[in-house]
Amino acid sequence: MHGKIIFYEDKNFQGRSYETSSDCADMASHLSRCHSCKVESGYFMVYDRTNYIGNQYFMKRGEYSDYQRMMGFGDCIRSCRMIPMHKGSYKLRIYERENFGGQMNEVNEDCDNIQDRYHMSDCQSCNVMDGHWLMYEQPQFRGKMMYLRPGEYKSFRDMGYDAMRFSSIRRITDSCKDGAI
Repeated sequence: MHGKIIFYEDKNFQGRSYETSSDCADMASHLSRCHSCKVESGYFMVYDRTNYIGNQYFMKRGEYSDYQRMMGFGDCIRSCRMIPMHKGSYKLRIYERENFGGQMNEVNEDCDNIQDRYHMSDCQSCNVMDGHWLMYEQPQFRGKMMYLRPGEYKSFRDMGYDAMRFSSIRRITDSCKDGAI
């Protein structure tokens, strides 16, 4: 199943629109701005900067009539990434320090408080072996988030998260309950 999202230049689904089922590194190549969208199927991450950086927000099926009011950051959506559905196991390793240093823990399920469950003082790098994940700044899956797909993440600081401490992590599944309200 492929995802489908429609972006609109103005709030309340007004102005020109752009429809996609894939990643878009720079919305400016399609729209001069983007202030609302509709997710018709699948899951997407939207970003307030081009090239999939900056603040990010997980979006599932639904209508998002005012991006700025709902997300609370940035002036508009600048890039988006389609999240493929994953069938199978979920597995990642989280590390206390950059470059996979310090204490390591393997995670196979959602964790609402990394510090309490694993007694880690911080989480500064990880290796995603299976599945797609959302890592959150606060316990209980709250605050700013970061999308993680399979691969090595040697330094969250180098990725622009230098002042952020990640405290919870959730798998992106068919029944994902998180997203914009």
